[in-house]
Amino acid sequence: MKPVRVGICGLGTVGGGTFNVLTRNAEDIARRAGRPIVIEQVGARRANPDCDTTGINVTEDIFEVARNPDIDVLVELIGGYDVARELVMTAIEHGKHVVTANKALIAVYGNEIFQAAHDKGVIVAFEAAVAGGIPVIKSLREGLGANRIQWLAGIINGTGNYILTHMRDEGRAFEDVLAEAQALGYAESDPTFDVEGIDAAHKLTILASIAYGVPLQFDKAYTEGIARITADDVEQADNLGYIIKHLGISKRTDKGLELRVHPTLIPKERLLASVHGVKNAIAVMGDAVGPTLYYGAGAGAEPTASAVVADLLDVARDITTAHHYRVPYLAFSGIVEGDESLPIMPMEDIVTAYYLRLLAVDRPGVLARVATILSEQGVSIEAIIQKEAIEGELVPIILLTHRTREKNMNEVIRQLESLADIAGPVTRIRVESLDEQE
Repeated sequence: MKPVRVGICGLGTVGGGTFNVLTRNAEDIARRAGRPIVIEQVGARRANPDCDTTGINVTEDIFEVARNPDIDVLVELIGGYDVARELVMTAIEHGKHVVTANKALIAVYGNEIFQAAHDKGVIVAFEAAVAGGIPVIKSLREGLGANRIQWLAGIINGTGNYILTHMRDEGRAFEDVLAEAQALGYAESDPTFDVEGIDAAHKLTILASIAYGVPLQFDKAYTEGIARITADDVEQADNLGYIIKHLGISKRTDKGLELRVHPTLIPKERLLASVHGVKNAIAVMGDAVGPTLYYGAGAGAEPTASAVVADLLDVARDITTAHHYRVPYLAFSGIVEGDESLPIMPMEDIVTAYYLRLLAVDRPGVLARVATILSEQGVSIEAIIQKEAIEGELVPIILLTHRTREKNMNEVIRQLESLADIAGPVTRIRVESLDEQE
């Protein structure tokens, strides 16, 4: 049969991996697709020494690929927001299917892109946008289609997980492990997107939209980073029976959907607690299937390329069969309308338990004042640890609370930080049981 002709834009880490997987496994891919999938053109500003592009049309103008009449599918792997959006919209306008690994693009502009693709009758596939080589989007959109998803929680940024893993295993400071992650290439020179939770929020936005059938709403996701986590926090969490992970969490509640990324204490016995290093994992609770876990390489050249090529296979099969029914982009019928009965909840309405660490002056009555503030806001204490004095007369106090509203905890922290006997900011880490019954 006539080959499916692909144009790859971007020949960096993922683009190079996609190029090499397509060429190396061409025979198996053709058998699975029912026709060959060939690289017709590459758009890249610079060559990749790991890719042999001999005999392939290479251009520095990525928009030339989007307009090329010989291209059936454009693979967008340049990353970023605005240029990628313009490239994808140009490709759609010229009647091309699109495969992308760009989570930021989908999270921010996905609603607009999907509508344009629907109007033009082409496909936009984005499995590689979340969790690299882990097929969690296909699992949510198809494999769990019978389920009402109750919650999902994921370690969806390998850099943050690498940092927290080594802080726990080696007792090292955040800054020290971050520098190591940068030297190893796990973290960018500017690590903001990773350590502040923005990258994870992009991915969580996509997962939540597919899980619950709502429009993409990245602007409503709550994000909080891990830069303030100390080695002492990691140690105290361990003593209390918890592991600190940087989680993306979304839950269905009577008031709407929770959509949040932040450091989280989870019980050691939970499967997510055993996910270490740069690996990713997403736990999903469905009402019919119960808990499921999706684990694997969340980034890297060929793991992500695995997902890109899997999308290309789906597009090639669609072209081959010429059928008119496709799995909706966000799993539910309706392109961007979604379910208006499930609004994204404000963070202050979230209910969870909390770990608090504060430094108090070592004098009588301070702990009583702390307890009074919590009591006045309806916050119950589950556990309290008072350590030996440090930094002169300052005593670290560790509190573990029962579940309460974020709004109440915000007021607790405001009042604690206003006390003359409390030094510096109060550290807050949310606690999630990830219980199967929640």
